[in-house]
Amino acid sequence: MGDPFGPMLKVLLLTGARLNEIARLQESELINDMIRLSGGRTKNALPHDIPLSSLAKEVLASVERVPNCRYIFSTNGRTPVSGFSKAKRRIDELLSFAPWRFHDLRRTAATGMAEIGIPPHIVEAILNHISGAKASVAGIYNLAQYAAEKRVALEKWSEHVRSVVS
Repeated sequence: MGDPFGPMLKVLLLTGARLNEIARLQESELINDMIRLSGGRTKNALPHDIPLSSLAKEVLASVERVPNCRYIFSTNGRTPVSGFSKAKRRIDELLSFAPWRFHDLRRTAATGMAEIGIPPHIVEAILNHISGAKASVAGIYNLAQYAAEKRVALEKWSEHVRSVVS
């Protein structure tokens, strides 16, 4: 698939981010080789930094931007990309997968990272989950953001994805 859906789906898989976090991604949220989301843009209302792997940066650089549009992924230059049902139907026509949803890209990223040895608490940090190592009392005491570990993990995941599709 071409712009904007093809690259958007690649970024979803490479980052493990939620659909609306990437579909509504703005130029101003790309800061120092990462996506920086404010709490108003995340499901749990907490700010979230997503380091960009080399492959994610390549994909984002390949997106044909609509002039004067603040959104990375847009079809009309005024609003973020929409029409997910139509895009999914197109993908379903092209591929022969079992029933799936866009959220499965997030699940695939989480599972894939675990399978290549990324520790669960780092996967949880990448997904911006408040569970596992950060749940309940543990989360009160453990305020680590795991920035360096997330960057290394997402690069490792990116290299794995690149090797699978090459």
